Amino acid sequence: MTTSAELGLPALTVAPGGVATTTLTVRNDLDIVEAYTFEVVGDCAGWTKVEPARVSLYPGTSETVTVRLAPPRSPATRAGEFPLGIRVLPVERPDLVAVPEATVTVTPFQELQAALAPRRRRGWLRGRYRASVRNLGNAPTGVTFTPGQAGEDLRFRVTPEKLRLEPGESGEVRVQARTRKLIWFGKQATWPFEVTVGPEERADGKDAKDGKPGKDGKDAKEQKAPEAAPGTAPAPVQKPLLEGEFLQLPIFPKWLLALLAALIALLLAWFALVRPAVRSSAKQAAEKAVAQQNATPAPPAGVPAGDTPGSPANGSTPGGQTKPGAGKPTTGPGSQGGPGSQGGPGGLAVPGTGQQSSATIDVQTENGAAGTGSYQVPHGKVFDITDLVVSNFQGDQGLVTFMVGNKTVTTIALETFRNQDYHWVTPLQVPEDQAVTASVTCEVPGTPASGKQAPTCHELLNVSGTLSDIRQGN
Repeated sequence: MTTSAELGLPALTVAPGGVATTTLTVRNDLDIVEAYTFEVVGDCAGWTKVEPARVSLYPGTSETVTVRLAPPRSPATRAGEFPLGIRVLPVERPDLVAVPEATVTVTPFQELQAALAPRRRRGWLRGRYRASVRNLGNAPTGVTFTPGQAGEDLRFRVTPEKLRLEPGESGEVRVQARTRKLIWFGKQATWPFEVTVGPEERADGKDAKDGKPGKDGKDAKEQKAPEAAPGTAPAPVQKPLLEGEFLQLPIFPKWLLALLAALIALLLAWFALVRPAVRSSAKQAAEKAVAQQNATPAPPAGVPAGDTPGSPANGSTPGGQTKPGAGKPTTGPGSQGGPGSQGGPGGLAVPGTGQQSSATIDVQTENGAAGTGSYQVPHGKVFDITDLVVSNFQGDQGLVTFMVGNKTVTTIALETFRNQDYHWVTPLQVPEDQAVTASVTCEVPGTPASGKQAPTCHELLNVSGTLSDIRQGN
């Protein structure tokens, strides 16, 4: 005597998200009343139930229960054939257990979830996007991306061209949209396009898994394939359609044309109106200056300028106006008759004794300190400075001050130049025994051509001019 159990179907087919049923017949061949419970074993146990879960049978009787299979529509429910076993457990005689078996075939389904980011790009020639996709089906699948546009204004490139995804796996490709020509001027252009995401198709035009011809979807959102009834072929896979947009910008904005037109108009006005008037005024001023110079008699040899016999004293014209360049030296910094000057009667330069002379002042200063270099005019001489060249060959940072006597001529920030030169039409006159001084305040030493930062600041000042004897006596 034993317990017998038999499934109604030896093989079943079920689609994920669908339901399949069969029967289980249990017969009590014992001589006692027996109760039976049911336990599903195998890969299908998670989504298989026996209803009712417990039955009681008299000796020699049988009863049929329902076995319900409902696999979820999920990547976790893999497609394929799986064994199904139902353990029939007697309560009074547990050693007489029976395990009828069947084969369950889970049909494959394909479902893709895709997105395009960003949806809109701006650029002159091309836009780059990222297309991501996830395989929500229960079987491995190859995924292709097909960009398209209503026209021939854009060209596309997808890298990589296709993906191979396992159930539940995600992947990403790069999509590039490129225009065929630039927009130099004018308004921006908007180019919409679409990217169709679908399973890889075989050479015969059918999808690689479902065996049916592919059909493009019409909805940009995630689309699900309709459920298939048990034992029937799966429905065609709906393909996500991703919408994107490339906003092409012009190379030169529209307002630049107006600006160029205004600049051209200003140039034409300058060459046609302003420049001739300026040149005419400059020519008249030059002719007037030449005429005045020719009308002034040259002084006799040995007589200083401004002491020409018959001419007004101190270089003044009969009208009381001082003629440019005439008379005694000006009272600028370090000049005779000015503050700090040792000139006056007996301090004038002797005409004909002047010689071109130059002196170099070399100043090296520690970082964060101040240094001074000078050139002293010899006794009995007067130095008329016409040129000054300042060299900051290291690119130091700080200040350099050029002084004549106790008067400051100029102060320059070192970091604003490497070489700087000054020229004076009216010379800076330095009397005897006075000094031309260069004071340097070093903030940061620079880096010379060697490429290594210098430990100290280093500046060179070259002063050039005429060194003349001083007239002695009255």
